Amino acid sequence: MEIVREADEGVSTAVLSERFGVSQRAIQYTLKADVERQKDTAVATAAVTVKLTPDELEALDAVFSAAGIETRTEGLRRLIQAAGGTFVPDVALAAEMARYRTLLNEVGNGVAQLTKRMAEANRTGQGVAAFSDLRLAQMRGLARFVLDTADEIDLLVRRRRDAMQLEATAALREFAHAAE
Repeated sequence: MEIVREADEGVSTAVLSERFGVSQRAIQYTLKADVERQKDTAVATAAVTVKLTPDELEALDAVFSAAGIETRTEGLRRLIQAAGGTFVPDVALAAEMARYRTLLNEVGNGVAQLTKRMAEANRTGQGVAAFSDLRLAQMRGLARFVLDTADEIDLLVRRRRDAMQLEATAALREFAHAAE
């Protein structure tokens, strides 16, 4: 972090590499890794300033309020993201849901593989304790449930994102009509 901080202050990579006893390439990799870390964690590093008339500001606040958006920062961030076609209303929620979907898929695949091996062991008579057809059917049902749940979570996130994008597009249209 010290390297990043000093580089931001204008200290050259040559000076930093000498000071920290590493190659200039190591300094460059460190700086690049920090940029990627900020992208991956969605750290806000840039500011946008806009001057509005009092009437425009009032209209903006009214649109945000009607949409349930509590701050201008969040409202503008959503509008910018929507205009770019990459609208994600709740980055943290989307990341969590993606993580849950991945975990459910892993569990579902594991259960499916276990079920397949149990059935194979039963067919060949190699199972230490043979599993009944009922138990195998229950395992298959559990695997199906887990995989279907993962798909439902994915569909839920996609539907929510699409609905939020439509709301943002409508808000952008309101701004366009208000400007006329």
